[in-house]
This record gives sequence, C-alpha cells and structure tokens, in this order.
Amino acid sequence: MAQFPNQVWSIDITYIRMKRHHMYLTAIIDWYSRKIVGWRLSDTLETAPVLKTVREAVERNGVPAIINSDQGSQFTSDDYKSLLKSLHIRQSMDGKSRWADNIMIERWFRSLKTEKIYIEEYATERELRACIDGFIDQYNNVRPHESLDNATPASVYAASFAA
Repeated sequence: MAQFPNQVWSIDITYIRMKRHHMYLTAIIDWYSRKIVGWRLSDTLETAPVLKTVREAVERNGVPAIINSDQGSQFTSDDYKSLLKSLHIRQSMDGKSRWADNIMIERWFRSLKTEKIYIEEYATERELRACIDGFIDQYNNVRPHESLDNATPASVYAASFAA
C-alpha cells in the first residue's frame, strides 16, 4: 500500500454504453489518497487517449513513482512504455487474470457506473462528460471515505504536500 501521494497510481479503461453508441473512459487514481488524478473520454480503444491522460495527470499532479495497470494492449504498447520511461515512472502490471491488483480503480469504476451511468442513459458525449466531471468533483472533494478516516481524497492528497 502507498505511504504518500504520487507513490503509486492505477490506470485503467472502462466501456460506457450510451443511448446510440459507446465511449471508453480512461481514469487514473492515486493509491494513497484515492483521488482521481486524471481522466479522459474517447470513442476509441487506441493508445493515444491513454497517453494524453497520463501526460495531463502528470502536468497537474506531478510524476508518480509507479503506475499500475492491467495487461491491456494500450499498456503493453511501445508508445506507453516509452512515455513512462521518458517520465521516469516505473511500470507495474497485474499478473494475468489478477484483477485485484488494480482494485482501486476497478472499485471506482463500479461506483461511477452504479451511482451514475446505469441509472441514466446519456445521449451525447457532452452529457456523459458533464456527468463524469460532476461525479469526480463530488468524489474527490465532497464525499468522505471511511478508509481515509472520513476525509475526502482531495484533502488527504493536498495535506501531504502542505506538511
């Protein structure tokens, strides 16, 4: 388990069905604070949106020591491995069929889907983006977490840098 922010992040992609089509959500969570530090919607499973998500998360939050992922093609691609190497981030991957290795981001996806995505069908990318943005804001800044002594992810993340 992480001892401080930006020690370990998890990244993954999930499928989101919409009214007439679908999107893919790439998200990154900080293990220590459980803060969502980056996310991006895309209509493709290509590697480019993943790379952009990592770059933007690093720009906003600094460089993590480790990023953990599953063994998806985006995370085993030469482009992804090169990006992490150029940023001096150690790559960690789940063992084959070991979904629990990336449990933090998987649990967050489950919360997003059960609380927002499965309840309402979104017709446009704009509607879906607004839903996800609002959920992340509430999750990071308002919702207390029992595992964080009832603090919010954003407050735990920020407190470590203020000390």
